[in-house]
Amino acid sequence: MTRTVRLTMAQALTRFLARQMTEIDGRKLPIFGGVWAIFGHGNVAGLGEALYSEREALPTFRAHNEQAMAHAAIAYGKAHFRRRFMAATTSIGPGAVNMVTAAAVAYVNRLPVLLLPGDVFANRIPDPVLQQAEDFSDGTATVNDCFRPVSRYFDRITRPEQIVPALNRAMQVLTDPAECGPVTLALCQDVQAEAYDYPESFFAERLWTPRRQRPDRGELAAAAAALAAARKPLIVAGGGALYSGACGALAAFAEATGIPVCETQGGKSSLPDDNRLNMAAVGVTGTSAANRLAEEADVVLAVGTRLQDFTTGSWALFKGAGKTLIGLNVQPFDAGKHRALPLVADAKEGLEELAAALDGWTAPAGWTDNAVKGKAEWQTEARRVTASTNAALPSDAQVIGAVQRAMGSDIIALHAAGGLPGEMHKLWQAGAPGSYHAEYGFSTMGYEIAGALGVKMARPDSEVVVMVGDGSYLMLNSEIATSVMLGLKLTIVLLDNRGFGCINRLQMATGGASFNNLLKDARHEILPDIDFAAHAASLGAIAQKVASISELETALTAAKANERTTVVVVETDPLVSTEAGGHWWDVVVPEVSSRPQVVAARKAYAEAGITDPRRELSMTEVHDCFSITELVIMEDLGLSDPGRAPADILDGRYDAGGAIPCQLDGGLKCFGHPVGASGLRMAYEVYNQLLGRAGERQRQDVKFGLTHNLGGAPFNNVAAISILGRKD
Repeated sequence: MTRTVRLTMAQALTRFLARQMTEIDGRKLPIFGGVWAIFGHGNVAGLGEALYSEREALPTFRAHNEQAMAHAAIAYGKAHFRRRFMAATTSIGPGAVNMVTAAAVAYVNRLPVLLLPGDVFANRIPDPVLQQAEDFSDGTATVNDCFRPVSRYFDRITRPEQIVPALNRAMQVLTDPAECGPVTLALCQDVQAEAYDYPESFFAERLWTPRRQRPDRGELAAAAAALAAARKPLIVAGGGALYSGACGALAAFAEATGIPVCETQGGKSSLPDDNRLNMAAVGVTGTSAANRLAEEADVVLAVGTRLQDFTTGSWALFKGAGKTLIGLNVQPFDAGKHRALPLVADAKEGLEELAAALDGWTAPAGWTDNAVKGKAEWQTEARRVTASTNAALPSDAQVIGAVQRAMGSDIIALHAAGGLPGEMHKLWQAGAPGSYHAEYGFSTMGYEIAGALGVKMARPDSEVVVMVGDGSYLMLNSEIATSVMLGLKLTIVLLDNRGFGCINRLQMATGGASFNNLLKDARHEILPDIDFAAHAASLGAIAQKVASISELETALTAAKANERTTVVVVETDPLVSTEAGGHWWDVVVPEVSSRPQVVAARKAYAEAGITDPRRELSMTEVHDCFSITELVIMEDLGLSDPGRAPADILDGRYDAGGAIPCQLDGGLKCFGHPVGASGLRMAYEVYNQLLGRAGERQRQDVKFGLTHNLGGAPFNNVAAISILGRKD
């Protein structure tokens, strides 16, 4: 006869969670690190009572915001490389729906979290209860149905015995390397308190260990053959390399074969930055070292990455003829993306078996040496943009440099949204695996502080440094108070550019006016002047505002010795971003513009097949009748961000030795100004450059040259834009 124990559904649920175990580095640990809870009438009487009974084996943590506590739970799972995770519970209604954004974060990033929102009465007798949303056409619908599209597994518990199969299914999803993601169990509030005779075996301790799938023999042979034939192979490491614990295998494989490695946002820190074969970031926010190799590579081994558009440069980086992609991924959907040769396997197992199959094979030495040389060149450029200057407002890059110098690479650096992910991906020098923590799958504003709290809970002995913009800070900062309450010290660097600086730059770059992003460009009667240091201090943090990069470094050095959360505020320039590195990103540009020059430039680029003029143009010749005209032209052509042409000129971008040389023949200042008759001279200069006949003015590797000419009366000008290039 099966032995049973009579418990409420909520008591059975918490007892079950407390008895699920995992093993990490030879230590057996509870797989649930605890439960985040904000109680209300929909969960306090049932689940709240049950959590109290299990509070020693299954700790309960109180937060200040439902979305934030779920972010903390998600970050905890990410910091543990998905080996441990947490649960989060809310009442019915607004508390539950507040967690939907976090559920989407976990869903997109393939991260484990158990969400336990309260739900309506299963018996429906008291309907409608407080906070219940009624659907006039569906009596079974509740607001918790919002979780369905952002949950890997969803269930609504309407009878107490239903948790027996539901919790087993939940654990299968939470621990599955391919299907991992958020699980939502909507708990009807009356059922939480109903009793049932549960089999005692349901509460037996269970050890969950990671499943390591080995590759199919045929897929392995095909992948090995493709790599063995490669002349220019490249590895792209994604988050799966970290979650698999494959970092050691990746390093060994790269060193044995000489194949350079680049990293996605999720995969950054798979190799330490100082590894000679680590080309660092790839894609839209990538380094010049990595992106150059990605364009030239003939075989790309994608390890544990879902190949989103920021990784592939909206696929432009990997679309070359004759390029072969190998998708080493535990998830078949990801392994086969972009017509890749699939290698469905655990990342560690796959790399080790590939290494065995390629035993003795190495990439051509010239390819490897060229990669190492390119990395050295990038490092020189990175040091330049992160160095301190006398600018009135520092750039994000300079702040990153200050944090790196003051805090080192041993910390865990965390960020999520705005301009920082792009700069951090390029410029941060990551150390050990997991030392770089980015939420750039959903890129959720407000994740930063809450996520850092979860990381600190997972890694209490690590220094956790949060990089956050003022926009994200204002969206969700309440867990500063929670970090103080729990004695979990964070160091928060708040970059105040007085608005949504990143999206403002994108807005301007796509032809729009600066509108509704920076505070000064939003509708206002009084321009906000927010004292962030005072606000953070009111939440219990040690807080100060600094006026320079040197003061920032001093403050961060002091912050190391602080025993509670510290916030350091620094004002930054909203218009400056790092131009070095990076790649084209497919973002919409209005087909209709009020500026003829913008329209002409768009048509010329389209006809020439140019997607990223800043990278693809070798030179320009423009109508330089007046200095101000040239400034406007550079911005209308998309070569400078609106408002940034003066700085770009002063920085040497358009000098003969700059990134996009302009007026190599001296322009109108050398030839005079025959009104409307200078276009042929411009074309002739480009023609000579293309053929290598420009003598002392000759540039290397000229592929495309743009000419721009203005004619007509000042009030009725006509712009002519031409692009000349070589067929090869």
